[in-house]
Amino acid sequence: MHARNRDLTAVRAAMQRYVDQEIIPGVSWAVLRGGDVVDQQCVGWADREAKTALRPDHIFRAFSNTKIVTTCAIMLLVEQGRLSLDDRVEKFLPQLANRQVLKAGATSLADVEPARGAITIRQLLTHTSGLSYGIFDPGTVLFKAYNEGRVLNPYTPLTDMIDKLADLPLSYHPGEAWEYSVATDVLGRVVEVVSGKTLGDFFKAYIFEPLHMRDTGFFVPTIEQERLVAYYRGADVLDPTKPGLWRVDDQPYPEAYRKPFARQSGGGGMVSTLPDMLALVRALLPGSDRLLKPDTVRQMMTNQLASGQTIRFATLGPIPGKGLGLGGAVTFAPTPLDPRNSPGEFQWGGLAGTHWWICPQANTAGVLMTQRALGFWNPFFFEFKRLAYEAVGP
Repeated sequence: MHARNRDLTAVRAAMQRYVDQEIIPGVSWAVLRGGDVVDQQCVGWADREAKTALRPDHIFRAFSNTKIVTTCAIMLLVEQGRLSLDDRVEKFLPQLANRQVLKAGATSLADVEPARGAITIRQLLTHTSGLSYGIFDPGTVLFKAYNEGRVLNPYTPLTDMIDKLADLPLSYHPGEAWEYSVATDVLGRVVEVVSGKTLGDFFKAYIFEPLHMRDTGFFVPTIEQERLVAYYRGADVLDPTKPGLWRVDDQPYPEAYRKPFARQSGGGGMVSTLPDMLALVRALLPGSDRLLKPDTVRQMMTNQLASGQTIRFATLGPIPGKGLGLGGAVTFAPTPLDPRNSPGEFQWGGLAGTHWWICPQANTAGVLMTQRALGFWNPFFFEFKRLAYEAVGP
């Protein structure tokens, strides 16, 4: 069902400008008012060198858009009574009991103290567990340890990651701070332990097949690889407005997403399409019970962080006005970059510029897909959202 068309010509013009300026290679999107698609378009290229125009069926590297799927899997298990948000992680992963925590100002891994509490499932969902990532905080003790220990090694299964984490201290005491982390990958292993299925099999049986998400998974089958869009990096990692795109198809590792790897990363391992991500977003709209109970979705869209706490990235600093629900950020105070009517917006994105959002107050939701390394929270996405919200209107 399609609502009456709304004027999104300004959105298309803005996105075409970013393509023409070589900020992004191409971008596809769908914008919803209520449950109705009011705009769905593609601009630019799936492959700039081959001049392949972007189509709705092109496949993207979802990176951290994978996290909402893993969160849904955990919430399905909560609804089934197979785990609780306040369960300690060692109930499922005994290696993660009795954590050590780096002391303030620690200069080595030995400078630790016992954790004041156990890690819970809720803390893993909200990145308040004390785990780190080894991506966003270069120069720190844990960045070095995570990378030397190859915590994110795609060639080993999730069990290896849990064993590696068992030997490393936490960044802070569970529940006492916020740091983006491998927590969602840990939750992927929890799903496997509780369900007895691989993460991919659980996703397929309980999420992808029920929602008819045909092209979402941990790799692109050989026969479909011509639909996998090319991957690019910008001219300057730290300046997302500097023109220029260079192809980097073999990042983050050779043949990534082109064949099955041992690691099924619930934090960043999936590929997906615009229609598939749209199906997932529609299933999570307020009042929908297509995947989860409406009360569960409401809980996911409720800020879980303590008053005054915001999400923050080491390279970006604190993100003002943004808390975290279960599976995505929650806007509690829009900044000048955000649409004015976006309080309560639930959203997240991937490192390469795939993004989804749901905003009950503005009665809108959407999906935006591009493929530029470090394309998360870039100017094109802020401009897109502001223009889209204005076009959808009250």
